[in-house]
Amino acid sequence: MQVAIVTGASSGIGFGTALKLAEAGMSVLGTGRDEARLADLAAQHPAIATLAVDLTADDGPARIVAAALERWGRIDFLVNNAGIGSPKPLHETDDETLDHFLGIMLRAPFRLARDVIPHMRSGSGIVNITSTFAVVGGLRGGAYSAAKGGLTALTTHIAAQYGPQGIRCNAVAPGVTVTPMVEKRLDDDRFRKINTEMTPYPRLGRVEDIASTIAFLCSDGGSFINGQTIVVDGGWTSTKYLSDFALNSEWVPR
Repeated sequence: MQVAIVTGASSGIGFGTALKLAEAGMSVLGTGRDEARLADLAAQHPAIATLAVDLTADDGPARIVAAALERWGRIDFLVNNAGIGSPKPLHETDDETLDHFLGIMLRAPFRLARDVIPHMRSGSGIVNITSTFAVVGGLRGGAYSAAKGGLTALTTHIAAQYGPQGIRCNAVAPGVTVTPMVEKRLDDDRFRKINTEMTPYPRLGRVEDIASTIAFLCSDGGSFINGQTIVVDGGWTSTKYLSDFALNSEWVPR
């Protein structure tokens, strides 16, 4: 039986991905900070175990790897999903905020991958969850865009360095995906318009969209995909689409 580690598994994309991989027949270690939410996850499927841990702690990655090996004796897939949102543009970002974003979304995945790779065998893989903001930069992206962009570069490095060992690494870049964290932001009229009126597909992303893509990259069907970023955003980054509403709205001078 294959074993997967999913970080940020207490909610949203991580929660859905852990379930999807378990349903595909894998044993899954879901990690996060919220013990109550992790307990809810573990209750969803008997193949899921959980570990409450601070990824940014000095011993965080080592604790995760040790827990997986102690329980199952192997690690086949790592999904670096843990992240935070609501960034600010460069000129509004202080050093503490910069370090916080980089710590969770670049340093922690780097360290965890470094600790996991020695235990992986041929046929294993890593999936890093980046963002459309790693593709286009993004208004107000700031430290978030920087961290996710760094994670993209880390993805291609791992793919090149460890591909000869049969260890693949890819990134999944979600667009706006409806999760509890995003639902609150959709109340902001500007945020909602930027994403709904500029996405050619007639809905926003769902957790299932992202989880299914990750599961495919961890399946035999994805076994020759390496060093790629799969953007799952309904066409938001790759088109210059504007809805009829946006095109026909009255323009008001700023």
